[in-house]
Amino acid sequence: MARYINAVCRLCRREGEKLFLKGPKCNTPKCTFAKRSFAPGQHGQKGKPKLSNYGSQLREKQKVKRTYGVLERQFRRYFKIASKTKGVTGRVLLQLLERRLDNVIFRLGFAASRPQGRQLVRHNFIYVNSRRVNIPSFLVKKEDLIQVATKERCQKKVKENIEFSKDRTVPSWLEIDAQGLKAKITRLPEKEDIPATIQEQLIVELYSK
Repeated sequence: MARYINAVCRLCRREGEKLFLKGPKCNTPKCTFAKRSFAPGQHGQKGKPKLSNYGSQLREKQKVKRTYGVLERQFRRYFKIASKTKGVTGRVLLQLLERRLDNVIFRLGFAASRPQGRQLVRHNFIYVNSRRVNIPSFLVKKEDLIQVATKERCQKKVKENIEFSKDRTVPSWLEIDAQGLKAKITRLPEKEDIPATIQEQLIVELYSK
């Protein structure tokens, strides 16, 4: 399975904002973006160039892809599904990305970052409706029940992450039992539930050309 293996701090610098790809480490003084907020590369310090309409659309698409940790082929598939689904295409696209299991684990605070959420899922830490699920792109549904495996090392790691993430607000579409390491999907997410500033209409315009 293809995945990005280079320095993730370059991605934040390229997009000109923190994408919090390293979880709590992004809030420390050692954060690379805090030290060098300009774009990477030899021309990065020359200032932010004026973007064309296409450039703005491309940057928005790249930002969302990198935030959720998906590559181009998978992102296009999500857009294709969203465009065929009843509703506003951009909002449906964001809803699909939010419903990914690795993202849900991150939103619950069970993982410090989305990459770590993906790792927990791949390592069989997570059960959905009492069935083990090790596919990070698994889409949760309303009324789904999520539970951490009963193994001691699984629960210990997740409890540590919950402690690190205690200052982070759990979205209202998720109902969490932090003591029992369980959660329930009470409803599907909406655009208003996403803390990041995303202009999804730019992505729709880009792919509609």
